[in-house]
Amino acid sequence: MDLVLGLRWMNFLPFAVVGLLQINFVLLISRQGKVRLTKWYSPYTQKERTKVIRELSGLILTRGPKLCNFVEWKGYKVVYRRYASLYFCMCIDAEDNELEVLEIIHHFVEVLDRYFGSVCELDLIFNFHKAYYILDEILIAGELQESSKKNVARLIAAQRVETLGKDALH
Repeated sequence: MDLVLGLRWMNFLPFAVVGLLQINFVLLISRQGKVRLTKWYSPYTQKERTKVIRELSGLILTRGPKLCNFVEWKGYKVVYRRYASLYFCMCIDAEDNELEVLEIIHHFVEVLDRYFGSVCELDLIFNFHKAYYILDEILIAGELQESSKKNVARLIAAQRVETLGKDALH
């Protein structure tokens, strides 16, 4: 009886609530193995984070360009894509959709390109706080929050105006 009620109740839930994609962490790694951005959505100690970064850097940077962009790693899947000299990596559960994550990575890069005007590694080094802000507009708690590039651009512009206004007061 409870199972039937539960299934009926699920019919009223929006599609996005049933089976959300959960990203565990995001890494941006240069070709030289330098970490340019990290965002952790699952609890990892500092020691574990260092180990994860070392392992995944070694694993991804040594893969050939003709290999697929998915790596099975410790019961998870790491989805990555190289843009210029940067590898954008996201870790998901083994049963999650890799293609959806590739689209999220591409969406993030497109928004960065729109903001910085053809983003490069130096943009992320010297404006890392802006890159984090953009990522936070796209992903919240490891789930896709905003899929519209226009909405993200509007929110970033509003935040920039607010920041400039606060700077003018001081």
